[in-house]
Amino acid sequence: MIDLSTDYLGLALKNPLVPSASPLSRDLDTALRLEDAGAAALVMYSLFEEELCAEDAMLDRFLLHADIGHGEAESFLPGHGEFRGGLERYLSHLHQLKRRLEIPVVASLNGVSPSGWVELGRALEQAGADALELNVYHVAADMHAAGEAVEARYIGLLTELRRVVSLPIVMKLSPFFSSLPHFVRQLEAAGANGVAVFNRFYQPDIDLDEMRMTDQLHLSSAEEALLRIRWIAILYGRTRLTLAATGGVHSESEVLKLLLAGADVVHLASCLLQHGPDKLTGILAAMQNWMEEKEYASIAQLKGSMSQKNLPDPSLVARASYLRVLDSFTPRPGVWS
Repeated sequence: MIDLSTDYLGLALKNPLVPSASPLSRDLDTALRLEDAGAAALVMYSLFEEELCAEDAMLDRFLLHADIGHGEAESFLPGHGEFRGGLERYLSHLHQLKRRLEIPVVASLNGVSPSGWVELGRALEQAGADALELNVYHVAADMHAAGEAVEARYIGLLTELRRVVSLPIVMKLSPFFSSLPHFVRQLEAAGANGVAVFNRFYQPDIDLDEMRMTDQLHLSSAEEALLRIRWIAILYGRTRLTLAATGGVHSESEVLKLLLAGADVVHLASCLLQHGPDKLTGILAAMQNWMEEKEYASIAQLKGSMSQKNLPDPSLVARASYLRVLDSFTPRPGVWS
């Protein structure tokens, strides 16, 4: 029997497949179906501080400060107790997931202010989350902000939150840091328990007919896993942090490659949104078949065996591979003749 177990932020998981933050976790029945399909843990959809602030402002405007111009009509206003805010709804759903699921539930927090990160993080811990994913979605567009200031933003948020919560914390990172290994070392020193690579920033597009900027949601493609493979392979063995790969996972091929590179867990979202929970079951079965063929007895045995640390030629994940790949390209016959 193949041992698929792995460790995620100090949590013992039955396998490395973890649905990442997505709309799938908003529905209890869907979460139960993911667990039945084999999910080893579940990351909830993100709690956005901006949405909570906007909702509070709207509630304050239309309820607390409402003046409809006639004293007798004040009784027509709904009671404030009838409204549940976004944080209350999120915490209630977290309670429900924890009550019904047997797998660990990771809360996902996307804050904007130090106080927001701290207050919301404390609330999520008290609500029973098994771990906390910090989704620091920050686009560094200020020409006066140095790279060190961007890194300090992450470190500062993590440090403040670590002072008030004891939960395992995983930092979800973008691929745009100038020295990712050094930054990961800083995060480890500041109290992180893991990193998830990489966040997918949704890019604006331009509508050429309407001449305006548009927002569009594009699901990931399998090619995006290549960037994760490289950096997981570089980080493996050089940090004690849990390494989670997220983005571009659509089949057992991407999962196995990321595990071979050194990932402890692999997150899935786009493939589940497209194909449903059965996709997860299929990936697990295909993984086991491949491992049997290759005579691997456990995830622990294969994990990191293709990392930079363990490769006979470490340059395969460094600059030298760039030159070899470029030189290997040959146009199709007849294209340039």
